[in-house]
This record gives sequence, structure tokens and C-alpha cells, in this order.
Amino acid sequence: MGAAGIRVNGQDIPFGDITPHMTVLEWLRRLGFTGCKEGCGEGECGACAVLVARPGIGSATEWVAVNACLGPVLGLDGQEIVTAEGLGSPERLHPVQHEMAVRGGSQCGYCTPGFICSMAAEFYRAGRDATPPGPDHGPNGFDLHALSGNLCRCTGYRPIRDAAYALGPPAPDDPLARRRQAPPAPASPTRVRTDGAEFLRPPTLADALRLLRERPTASVVAGSTDWGVEVNLRGTRAQCVIAIDRLPELRELVVGARHVEIGAGLTLTEIERRLAGRVPLLGEVFPQFASRLIRNSATIGGNLGTGSPIGDIAPVLLALDADVVLVNADGERDVRLADYFTGYRRSVRQADELIRAVRIPLPLAGLVAFHKIAKRRFDDISSVALAFALDVADGTVVRARIGLGGVASMPVRARATESALEGRRWSAETAEAAARVLRGEGTPLDDHRASAAYRAAMLGQGLLKLYAENPSPREVSV
Repeated sequence: MGAAGIRVNGQDIPFGDITPHMTVLEWLRRLGFTGCKEGCGEGECGACAVLVARPGIGSATEWVAVNACLGPVLGLDGQEIVTAEGLGSPERLHPVQHEMAVRGGSQCGYCTPGFICSMAAEFYRAGRDATPPGPDHGPNGFDLHALSGNLCRCTGYRPIRDAAYALGPPAPDDPLARRRQAPPAPASPTRVRTDGAEFLRPPTLADALRLLRERPTASVVAGSTDWGVEVNLRGTRAQCVIAIDRLPELRELVVGARHVEIGAGLTLTEIERRLAGRVPLLGEVFPQFASRLIRNSATIGGNLGTGSPIGDIAPVLLALDADVVLVNADGERDVRLADYFTGYRRSVRQADELIRAVRIPLPLAGLVAFHKIAKRRFDDISSVALAFALDVADGTVVRARIGLGGVASMPVRARATESALEGRRWSAETAEAAARVLRGEGTPLDDHRASAAYRAAMLGQGLLKLYAENPSPREVSV
């Protein structure tokens, strides 16, 4: 079970001399596809963006923009990539390239190929033409959040936005548009060993669990948004990398009578689109989570698996009272997320276990909100993250769940504040009293993002804001 190669811009290209830790970006540039640039090496600038063929939601195949600097190239074995060079040529520009050129959307050109790939992914999104105009959508249905992970320091964003809003639908004979009608190539089982390290892509979950039991120190990757940073910026080289992102057992989403079960291998973009607002609290966090480029790769299981105290998903799932489904070769076990984290990047998950799914109990709370305090509105790490889920009946708070991020060594529940709310009238006085309690939750620290005092103040303000915006919330029946 070796590795074959990738179809790049319509041509099958063998891997050649390759290592388990080589990124897609490095491999492409070796081949001469130098439109793909390295800017930051951590998925924040988008200069390296490329298109990847993935299973679609509105079509059999979807062209998805991802950061080439983060993912292992072996993770795309047998799959398809389109770079900026593959979209058009100087003699026959792609519509996205044409609009960027005639509207002045390029200056130094360093970021332009990445912008063009992100713009092309939205250009080909099924159903774009039916999207109604809005604050973040142009008259052609173009979602500007598709460009949220691409940075430009020369041109400014208005001509880039103008180019995006000028795009019409793909032409009937557009080959990339036609490609959407056939399913994407399946992920190939892969085993490569070079320089004392190995990359493994098992075909089934059972195979993955067997490998993990044999290699308990292996680095497990799905979206690789954390793995890529470790490789690029910290020089981490795990002896074994196991890819689980395309395992069908981790990619199911089921809305049942008692809970919503979300597969750990689904990307955040896939979850957002499949749920379509059915879990409003998750719907609030998605647009504020990193960028579209990151959400196109990052998985819900990976976000919990890293155990980061500043991840945005964990506080939301804590407020939703979610369970984590852990699995190893012997079977499954359910763990309440509130009991899952045990310290800084530590959890109850054993070395041979994977996160298979997350379960959100139903019915959902009636009053929910997510507040992210950061230095930028989008594409930034939270200084403080607060997620609220309250049930109010007959004017009284009958149930409260509050998840916090960025204020302790791990994501935590604000249990003292929950107790200060439950059984009391939902009023300004109750909110003010509970806000004083909330300011004392966690163990916030001074760091380069915020001071401990600021974090504590933001906790209290978050609850006051919740009340100010919802003095008469929708009530639930008890």
C-alpha cells in the first residue's frame, strides 16, 4: 500500500521523492507551481490557497479552497488539486482572473493567486446564484466570508470585492463546473515510510484503531490545521502520522429525536451547511471561527482533540451540554464534555482512543448567545469566549449552562454563575448579581492578548450584554 500521486490541474503527477511531513505547498512549489505562495506558514494569510475536489452538499463534487501550507501532501493521495495556474492562462483568463485584472484587484501579486483560488471556490459553489443579497452577500450571491482567510497589504479590499460581485454564473462548458456532477476520487489507503517516519491512511475506522493501539504515540491528523503549524513553525516531526479525515464512520451527521450527533471527521464548513441553522448556538460561532479557509479543513474532533483552552468550539459545546463519543478497538464510551478536559491540552481520552462523534442533547435551550472577544472581528484567536444556553419559563431561569474559553488552562463551565441564575427571575438585578459571580470564574492570566483584569471584566460584561439584548427571551415549557 504505497502512494501514487495527485491529479494537479488535470494531469496525474506522481509524488516522487517525498516525506511524511512534506506539505502540499512545498510539493507544489517543487513542481514549479509557484503561484502558490508561502506567507505565514500557519494558515492566516491565504497566499497558499488551492482548490481541492471534495464530496459536495449541493453537488456530487465541490471545489473547496484550503491552505496548502498546512496539510500533508500525502493526505491528498489519489485526489485532485487545481492551482491558480490551472484556472486559466494569459491568453484565456478564467472569469475570476479576468475580473480581478480589469477591476484593479492585484498590485504586488503575492496574495493574488490565493485570492483567486478562494474566489473561484465561491464562484463554483452550488446554489450561489439563489443566495439573496445581504450585508455579506453581493447581488450575485457571492459570500464575502469566502475571502475572510485571504490578506492583502497593497491593493486594499474594495477592488477585490468589486471583482467578486461582478462574477456571473459559470459557463455551461466550464470544465470545473461540469466536474461537479461526478463524484470525487475516494481517498486512497496509503502507507509511506521514509527517513524513519511513516504516513498511514487506513481504509476503515477499525484499521485506524488497530494502528493507533500499535502506535500510541502517533500523530493523528484530520484537517491538519494544528499539525501544519507544528511542522512549519516548531519543526515537529512525529515518527508516525495517521490520517483519519476521510473515514466514512467519522463523517456522519444525524438529527434524531433525542440528540444531534456530529461526526468528528466533518469539517466545520460541512457541519455549518448540513445543520443549516438547526443548532443556533453553533450557527453563531461558525462565522467567527478563524476563516473560511480554515473551516474548510478544521474538524470538530480535531478542535476538541487538541484540548486548546482558547478554541471556540469547546465553550459552545459545553453550553450545549454535549457528550463526546470516544472509541478504541474494544468499543465506545460516552463522556460528558464537562468531564472531558483535565488540564492544559489534557483530557480523559486514552492514547488508543479517537473521538468518533459529538452528541448534543435535544431539545435545545431557548436563549443562546456566543460572545467572542478578540483584537479582530474575524480570523483571530479569542482573548475570551463565552457561550450561553439558558431556559426561561414563567420569567424564571430554570436551567443555565455557560461555557468559557481563554480564562483557564482548559475550557470550563461557569458553574457558580449557573447556580446564581437558576431558580431566579430573569431580570436586570439577577443579571447584575450573576455578572459579579461570573467575573470571578476561571483563572485568567496576563498575556499578550489581554490582561487578567480585562478578561474578568469581559466575563461580567458578557452576561450583562446577554440580558440587555434579551430582556424578554422566548420561554420554554416545563
